Amino acid sequence: MIMVFILILVFMVILFIFSRGRYNGLLQLISTKEYPLKRLIPGYLYVLDKLNYRYDSKHDRKLLQSIVQLHGRRNARKFLAIHWANKLSTIMISLLIIFLVGIGIGEIEKNHILLAIIVEATLIYGTDKDLMNRIKKKQLLIRLDFPDFINKLTLLIDAGMNVSSAWSKLTLENVSNRPLYKELKVVVQEINSGKSEREAFENFAKRCRTPEITKFVSVILQNLKKGNNELTSILRVQANECWEMRKDTAKQLGEEASTKLLIPIAIMFISILIITVAPALLQLRGF
Repeated sequence: MIMVFILILVFMVILFIFSRGRYNGLLQLISTKEYPLKRLIPGYLYVLDKLNYRYDSKHDRKLLQSIVQLHGRRNARKFLAIHWANKLSTIMISLLIIFLVGIGIGEIEKNHILLAIIVEATLIYGTDKDLMNRIKKKQLLIRLDFPDFINKLTLLIDAGMNVSSAWSKLTLENVSNRPLYKELKVVVQEINSGKSEREAFENFAKRCRTPEITKFVSVILQNLKKGNNELTSILRVQANECWEMRKDTAKQLGEEASTKLLIPIAIMFISILIITVAPALLQLRGF
């Protein structure tokens, strides 16, 4: 047991030494907040490179689609490699902990092996689940911010500005670091770098993947293709729809928050009940 623990530890140290300084460019794309095991990731990127892993399985393609929503198509392959390296580092750290516990117990039984398998399976599933949760959080924040953006955009277009100019003005004036405005800035950067407006707007819709954004982009693309004198009136209608959807979303979040509050309330109630009843039970037991 101790020998296996030492071998895993030595393996991780060797990986750290061999991969040191090799993937600094990739590490700059991620934060310690999102990837707590960031320092270990280069070692497993090195392993994946040595194994010549091609990231072309069905599961990889599904992960890639999710990563595109979070980070865009440009760096999607890099983030997919980081995702796998993070998954491997999580597995190895958990194995170290499991064997360390085994050393403390002194003996490994079948139940411990079964528990270890369950823990590993949970961690493998959990890393993918965390990716999906981050996408849902991003989409939620986009849906909350979008009504305000489309309302301001409509006002600027109604004042005589074209879509691109109004878009650029709102983006540059807003210093928010929220997901919607990050994606809006990417659109401006793509247009400035030479991409067509149509392609930039389509990429924006693919990254956000919310019904509101998809409908909005289709209206904008229709305007770019054929022109539409009623663009502002259509956008006003959509803005009103988005505000209603935002109200529904806020209401749903409020209901979820109130449901979560039931747990601490129940714990407090049980604690008060114990404090109140325990002395009486002790007295009865004394008799």
